[in-house]
Amino acid sequence: MPSTDPSRLDGQVALVTGASSGIGRACATMLAAAGAHVVVNYVGSAEAADAVVRDIETGGSRAIAVQADVSKEDEVVAMFDTAERELGPLDIVMSNAGIQKDAKIGDMTLDDWNAVIDINLTGGFLVGREAIRRFRAKGRRPDVSRALGKLVFDASVHQVIPWAFHVNYAASKGGIHMLMQSLAQEVAREGIRVNSVAPGAIATSINAKERESHSDDMLKLIPYGRIGEPEDIGRVVAWLVSDAADYIVGQTLFTDGGMTLFPGFRGNG
Repeated sequence: MPSTDPSRLDGQVALVTGASSGIGRACATMLAAAGAHVVVNYVGSAEAADAVVRDIETGGSRAIAVQADVSKEDEVVAMFDTAERELGPLDIVMSNAGIQKDAKIGDMTLDDWNAVIDINLTGGFLVGREAIRRFRAKGRRPDVSRALGKLVFDASVHQVIPWAFHVNYAASKGGIHMLMQSLAQEVAREGIRVNSVAPGAIATSINAKERESHSDDMLKLIPYGRIGEPEDIGRVVAWLVSDAADYIVGQTLFTDGGMTLFPGFRGNG
């Protein structure tokens, strides 16, 4: 039977895409801290991915780094093959890899649009589809988890909050929302739990310039009064894939300090 502590992930294997930095790195390390062995996917810096692996191994879990572009079907399949060969059948998959290419609509190129959709949305589809295929092939492991498999997407507050000058990013995250819910509706009967976490403003390299130049304006959008840290998301994901959250299916957990409360309407509605 699973651990008497339902928040533990001992004996489980997790794969996190885009795990060499930011939210992905925090999720990988938090999953490992809960007892999982972790596949650290990256597309750019092998050195950064290896540093995450070392951190995880120092904490007592196993980890490997696997390079793959999530927008490429053959690379996604090869990544899962390597993961299972090195660490065993997967119990947890987090589709986190994502990019931004911001521009006013009149200046946004088709290449800008396609690049973001290809990584954020098509990448989510490819990773999610392969995760479900592998969960089905693995079968249940009631000694480690009540679910057949746990799939989590990194969504965004911008699946519900429009974002001018970022239409490709917002469209990709709106798509992730419906991808997640539609998959959850399709596979929940098999014991596969599909959910999303939706970060608000999180201190990562993707928004470093924006935070530097507009930090005061950004804080006005966050009722809780602080910009989030990647670990805020990592802790939520580690809990969401545990048996402690076993009855949560097809949901988006907004982790945003209250940004989706639309604070501009406070006293002004």
